[in-house]
Amino acid sequence: MPMDSRDIESLIKAAIPDAEVTIRDLAGDGDHYAATVISESFRGKSRVQQHQIVYQSLKGQMGGVLHALALQTGVPSGPEVPGGPGVPGGPGMRER
Repeated sequence: MPMDSRDIESLIKAAIPDAEVTIRDLAGDGDHYAATVISESFRGKSRVQQHQIVYQSLKGQMGGVLHALALQTGVPSGPEVPGGPGVPGGPGMRER
């Protein structure tokens, strides 16, 4: 049974309460998602460490119910503006 995007978001936010989470269903099949997770708790951590935190929050769902998750992580860096913080490729998004 496919995993709902709201379930993915809930699991991430339960483990990372300050996270801004955006989930997109890439194929419309409930198996292939893209997630952007922005959290102050990522500051000072490598991209690998940030991704590990997110994957741990999914509690073993990866590779099972959740087949694929394209993941982008970063830290907030200023006031929100269109194309700014939290937007992949925007000037406020810093990947580590």
